[in-house]
Amino acid sequence: MHHWTEQKIKVHTFYCVLALQIAHLSRREAHKAGLDLSVRGLLAELAAIQDTVLLYQADRGRPRARRMLTDITPTQKRL
Repeated sequence: MHHWTEQKIKVHTFYCVLALQIAHLSRREAHKAGLDLSVRGLLAELAAIQDTVLLYQADRGRPRARRMLTDITPTQKRL
C-alpha cells in the first residue's frame, strides 16, 4: 500500500497495530478456552459460521424475518 501524506501513514500504522492487538487478544481468549489455534486457524473456524435470514410473507403487513445460524462445530461453540 502506498501512502504519501503523514496523516495517511499514521492511520495505516494505527490499523496495523489494532489488527495485531485484536489477533493477540483472540489467540489469548482461545487459549483460555483450551484451544491452541493460530490466528489463521481462528479466522478459518469463525469464517465457517454462516448466518441465514429467512423471510416469511405475512398475511398482511411486513414480511417476518427469522435469523438462523448454520450448524456449529464444538470448536466454534468454544470460540
